[in-house]
Parts: sequence; structure tokens; C-alpha cells
Amino acid sequence: MAEFTLPKNSKVQKGKAHAATSDGTARTFKVYRYDPDSGDNPRYDTFEVDTDNCGPMVLDALIKMKSEQDSSLTFRRSCREGICGSCAMNMNGKNGLACTTAIDDCKGDVTITPLPHMEVIKDLVPDLSHFYAQYASIKPWLQTVTPTPSGKERLQSPEDRAKLDGLYECILCACCSTSCPSYWWNSDRFLGPAILLQAYRWLADSRDEMTGERLDDLEDPFRLYRCHTIMNCANACPKGLSPAKAIAETKKLMAERQA
Repeated sequence: MAEFTLPKNSKVQKGKAHAATSDGTARTFKVYRYDPDSGDNPRYDTFEVDTDNCGPMVLDALIKMKSEQDSSLTFRRSCREGICGSCAMNMNGKNGLACTTAIDDCKGDVTITPLPHMEVIKDLVPDLSHFYAQYASIKPWLQTVTPTPSGKERLQSPEDRAKLDGLYECILCACCSTSCPSYWWNSDRFLGPAILLQAYRWLADSRDEMTGERLDDLEDPFRLYRCHTIMNCANACPKGLSPAKAIAETKKLMAERQA
């Protein structure tokens, strides 16, 4: 089971209990709570939610808790359609999107914590600053040296476009990277599954003309090669992608260049 990062010198304490606001089928949710401004240690609060009067997803339950029981409960959300990746969190030991994880798919009491091994800003909100800085470091945009065709887009064949399937769908939710033990241990230097999948997305794009430079940037004992093919990333991805495959393809490009 994955673990989240606790503030230094702190322990998770027993928290408050919130009862369901109406009769019905109640489910118990144990939610991680931490407010750094309060100076208190982290805790778990228990919420009873009437699921007969609630949407089917874990995010629906969280919204119901916040609107009816504790307005201070803090979490990220936006699209509610599995597109933005904002509501990524750990539910019953598995990373996922709260908006696409059904309450009925969670057995027993539902324990909700922030993404594992990330500093916590408040409650279920992790600090993703380093993750996004790593994303920026791979220059995730089309890089070319030849002039843009006059009045035209840079075209590619249907076959070349198909090579991007399974790559461009990544929503940078960080579910895969925060499920990876190699990233837990070496996140200061290892880019992690999500960022390496994004890096390969540009290596695989036939329109990009900076393949050599991109590979040079990844040529490092840590940035790429700390992947040990544990495959947690593929299991955790809510979009069904395989970062491990993208990393393997990148390693293959490295080997072909050095041959």
C-alpha cells in the first residue's frame, strides 16, 4: 500500500467524526486532514455519507462532505470528467481520480489520503511544484529548425500520427509517478513515469526536429535510467496508458544512437 509524506516530527492522530445528515445507506470515509497553519499534527476525520442521496463517485462524496459537514475540507477538483487530473488522490491504497472512481468499487470503509510521497499543502492537496518543474525541463513543445511551410501546418502521415496514441492522452495527474518507488527514492533527479512518457511523446513526433538534443538531455544515470520496470505506473494510470512502455522505447532510441 502506498504511503503519503507526513510533515516532519509528526504523527497521524485520531480526528473528528461526522455523522450522515439524513437516513439512507451510509458509507464511512476516513479522510486525511492536515492544516500547516494550525500547528496541529495530521489526523484522520471520519465522515458518514448517505450514498442514497449522493452521486456515484468518490468526488461526489467529498463534495457532499464539504458542503454539508465540514466546509474546511480541502481538495482539488475541476472538470469531474477525468480530463484535468486535478482530483488525483489515494483511495484505499490505490492512486486514482476521485471523479472517475466509483464509491461502489471501494470495499469497506474508504480511506482517502493525498498522493503518496508528496509534501502536503493542506488536507488532500499535494505540492506539485517540483513535478511541474520537471515537466518544464523536457521542453514539452514542438521544436523545429526548418522554416514553417508558408500558409500550411506541419503535416504528418496517418501512420506517424498513430505513433502518438497512448502518449498524448496523458493528463499529468501524477498518479503514476507517485506510485513509483524509484520516484519516491530519487524524485530530486529521476524524472519519473509521467514526465518520461511526455518526453517520449515528443521523441515519437515525426514533426519534431530536436531528437538528438532531447536524448542528450535524458542521457543521465538518474533522469531516465532509474526506472526499474516495476510497472506500478501502468497499474495506476487512470487513462490506461503505459509509461513503462514509453520509457522502454526511449531506452531503445538511446541504444540505437550509441550502436
